[in-house]
Amino acid sequence: MMQIVPVSTQKELRKFIKLPFQLYKDDPYWVAPLLMDQKKFFNPKKNPYFKHSEVQLFLALQNYKVVGRISAHTNTLHNKTHKDKVGFFGFYESINNPEVANALFDAALNWLKAKGFDTMRGPMNFSVNDECALLIDPFDSSPMVLMTYNFSYYKSLFEKAGLKKTMDVYAYHIKVQKPPERLERLAAKIEKRGNFTIRCLTTKNRKKLKADVAMVFHIYEEAWKKNWGYVPTTEKEFDLVVDNILPILRPEFVFIAEIDGKAVGFSVTLPDYNFILKKIKGRLLPFGWLKFLKYKNKISGLRVPIMGVLDKYKNRGIDVSFYYHSFKTAYEHKNPYTDAEFSWVLETNKMMNRISKSLNASIYKTYRIFDKKI
Repeated sequence: MMQIVPVSTQKELRKFIKLPFQLYKDDPYWVAPLLMDQKKFFNPKKNPYFKHSEVQLFLALQNYKVVGRISAHTNTLHNKTHKDKVGFFGFYESINNPEVANALFDAALNWLKAKGFDTMRGPMNFSVNDECALLIDPFDSSPMVLMTYNFSYYKSLFEKAGLKKTMDVYAYHIKVQKPPERLERLAAKIEKRGNFTIRCLTTKNRKKLKADVAMVFHIYEEAWKKNWGYVPTTEKEFDLVVDNILPILRPEFVFIAEIDGKAVGFSVTLPDYNFILKKIKGRLLPFGWLKFLKYKNKISGLRVPIMGVLDKYKNRGIDVSFYYHSFKTAYEHKNPYTDAEFSWVLETNKMMNRISKSLNASIYKTYRIFDKKI
């Protein structure tokens, strides 16, 4: 006997959060999220997403055992921006059973239908500003920090439930090595011709750090607003992102481009802390902190999750300069960085795809976002 249960109690929420730990316990590539972060993320009092949108979580039970989960949620900021009636699903996990998958998708779809939406899109956890998209291929390595991972059979379950591709996004891989001389010369030429300078994030002065963070927020909103699926971020949402990322941020990997003292672009590169999360299995306490301290300088992977340049300055080659400084810093760093990932990149973003390939980076993972008409 199978049933779908709307999550309404703390006990059910704990089951929702812990299901992936059960499903992936024998998967060598899955990386457990921090349980403390998950509890905070689903707490309406601590996650500002709940201030502007509605969320309903569902569990699938089979003979009283949890075998699947899904969220259905609105995103009023998306709807105001795009003037559409798209609702969302996310946090999908289940056993390999079409009946379970169909029941979960039906529950999410019916919840959205009752609220007047005409399309269901996902997976979004909760939005494009969070972890999103389904891994399509391959399944032979762990995800980089803040990227998704899932079983290979999910794609088939999604398609059998009537979901269709709406957008693919790519992760590019490149080996960390000494930047070629041609790139060094090109970056110097671009910076001189474009009349801009590159500096790192300010962290020693709290006031200047706050000013830098506010500037990054402004540029991000301006630079990304024309991208597919763009959703504006509220200040409180951005503050939450900053609070989550600051502990793992390396200021030497955050670059800011300035023209006449005015910030016009930024680039963030993160060490792949999934290397450590995998070892602590979702728990910082009581001994996870010790492993964090032990392994934090042994991380070999880097991820470039975000880069933004104001429209007015996009033709000056600032993004190329960001890549050069990121490579140079990684190569010369005391840590043993060997691999880097650019992700994610929309399949329709011709400029970023072209630049990535020109740097000899190659697509090594594909993720997909699906739609289903209601």
